[in-house]
Amino acid sequence: QVQLVESGGGLVQPGGSLRLSCAASGFTFRNADMNWFRQAPGKERELAASITDGGNTNYADSVKGRFTISRDNAKNTVYLQMNSLEPEDTAVYYCSTRVAFRRYWGQGTQVTVSS
Repeated sequence: QVQLVESGGGLVQPGGSLRLSCAASGFTFRNADMNWFRQAPGKERELAASITDGGNTNYADSVKGRFTISRDNAKNTVYLQMNSLEPEDTAVYYCSTRVAFRRYWGQGTQVTVSS
């Protein structure tokens, strides 16, 4: 079965950096587009970054220039490097993909940006 397991969240000061990881299993990772979504308290879940199976990337305007999504097909892992973090980046971050027309989600990892 499809499994997505996020790690790397935590508490960081404004201006700091974190790298999130998502280990995937149960599907052919190299053929899948991968996404990072985030959900802040009291807000709807939003797409933060995407990477296609071919390595093309796309970012929300709010994170463009600060976040970088990447993938390692040998490790079945997708990453989200987050730099210059702001309090507004505080959210639960979810790894996600679509397999056979169904969307799958990880359990989420909390990122808190605060001094």
